[in-house]
Amino acid sequence: MNKLLQIATLGKTVGIKGDMKLHIQSDFPEQFVDGASFLINKNDRVILSDVDLDRGLVKVNNINNPEDAKRFTNAKLYTTYEETRKNCHLQEGEYFFFDLEDCEVFEDGKLLGKVHEVERLNITNYLVVNTDESLVKEGFSKRFLIPFVKPFKKDVDVDKKIITVSGALDILEAS
Repeated sequence: MNKLLQIATLGKTVGIKGDMKLHIQSDFPEQFVDGASFLINKNDRVILSDVDLDRGLVKVNNINNPEDAKRFTNAKLYTTYEETRKNCHLQEGEYFFFDLEDCEVFEDGKLLGKVHEVERLNITNYLVVNTDESLVKEGFSKRFLIPFVKPFKKDVDVDKKIITVSGALDILEAS
């Protein structure tokens, strides 16, 4: 099974025509269009219609009454990594969070650790790094955060799974 990404949650029904609140958890709202299909579990898909992103409303499976729509309340919408790559377009210097996971983090040629995940705190993305075992044995923290912005971010090669940083060793020492 391909890995799934949760990108939205359906909320409560609104009005008498089966509209539902759409709570987007993605940086790519352009993927929420009429006819878009998303998984709600490993096997079942829903199709969106009457998408109104300004109001945050959608219809699911062309249901036109709140009684039938309510069964989808709190359903999580998922997509695959492959669908995300196809439907979401990145600008130069942008990366999908899932592409950064498992990248090795280096500073001045020294391996600091491996990216566990990317977290967004306020408007800044942070690499959550599992510290390399050799540094943990030296007494450093097992995990630390690196702001994923300049001047900390120097170079990213998602194909080779390598991120080069600056100033992260200072952050690790202070952790």
